[in-house]
Amino acid sequence: MAQNQSAAEALTGAAQGAVLRPGRSADPAPATELPEADQAADQEVATVEADSIQTDAVPVESIGDADPVQAESRQRTLRLMLRQCDRVLLLDFDLLAMNDWPDNFSVAAARRSRDLWLFSALVAAAIFLSGLTGFVPAWIAGGGFGAFIIILLLGIPAVRRIYTPKPSYLDLLIRRQRMMRDARKHAEHLEGKEGLIWQCARMNDFNPALKNTRFSSLLRLSEQKALPRALSRREHVRLYLIYLLEAEKAYSRVQAAFFEGNQNAIDRGWQEAAAVPEDRA
Repeated sequence: MAQNQSAAEALTGAAQGAVLRPGRSADPAPATELPEADQAADQEVATVEADSIQTDAVPVESIGDADPVQAESRQRTLRLMLRQCDRVLLLDFDLLAMNDWPDNFSVAAARRSRDLWLFSALVAAAIFLSGLTGFVPAWIAGGGFGAFIIILLLGIPAVRRIYTPKPSYLDLLIRRQRMMRDARKHAEHLEGKEGLIWQCARMNDFNPALKNTRFSSLLRLSEQKALPRALSRREHVRLYLIYLLEAEKAYSRVQAAFFEGNQNAIDRGWQEAAAVPEDRA
């Protein structure tokens, strides 16, 4: 009976963990090892969290430990960034994206149709002129003249819309030119007299994408106040749009940092640093 009780107590003690017994040190607690799959999952989660923190972190020093002079200087710098780049909020995405831009396949198909129309008209005109010189019979020349008139009528836009809904080659070219003209006008409106995106480049600490070297030519032209005239191709406009979208992200982060610093300055009683952006005239 005593042996059975001792065995039961030993099993209970082993199930409960380490037991301190007289004359010896405590038994070590059994180490619980995570499965390899769980360890790998934890490592992946840690990596993703680190990447997320690194991506979302805004490289702005907090004014929690700064003195009033540093806080005022920082707020003045942020306020200047907001004033210089506030025109980025006037961005018209649809106008610069040009989603209705005629693609190259449609333009090539319209060009082939135009060439076929011209070739048919020239052949009919040649047959008619040959009849005038006597090389072909008069009835063939008359048929060529009638075919020439019909082909010319088919080329008139009002008549062409009756038998086909596809735009002509000239219509596609006019649409492209109109969209490019509207995009350049909008870019000129955004850039203003002083230029826009080269001033937004000061916010590259808030969005590292603004430091990309592919934007260097745009920044140089914007600083020279010649950017709208240089937007001659759709690729240029799309690149300009990409920069404006990245600048808009940076602007929102600068604005958030400014308001956060302004609230901290108000809480600490720093009236010099607690300022609001001035209204533009």
